[in-house]
Amino acid sequence: MALLRRLARQELPLVSFTLNGEACLGRAGDTVLTAILTQSDRLRLSDFSGGPRAGFCQMGACQDCWVLTTDGERIRACTTALEPGMNLRTVTEPRS
Repeated sequence: MALLRRLARQELPLVSFTLNGEACLGRAGDTVLTAILTQSDRLRLSDFSGGPRAGFCQMGACQDCWVLTTDGERIRACTTALEPGMNLRTVTEPRS
């Protein structure tokens, strides 16, 4: 179940993106964080505790919202605009 439910801006054009291999839809003007949290119950799992994370400061200062593109680039979900065709990954491989 999604953490966020969209109440406004439902008339804006849809933007398709991929999240962990699944096709998803956001809206024009969404940040990556908003787009992900309207699809999922968390942004990612903590690297340290394994607990769910959903961003913290919402302005790019805390380092809590990093996600990966499939080419390995790290982006801040809270300050990065969703673009059509983005291929995002929030699931990381377990550490050995």
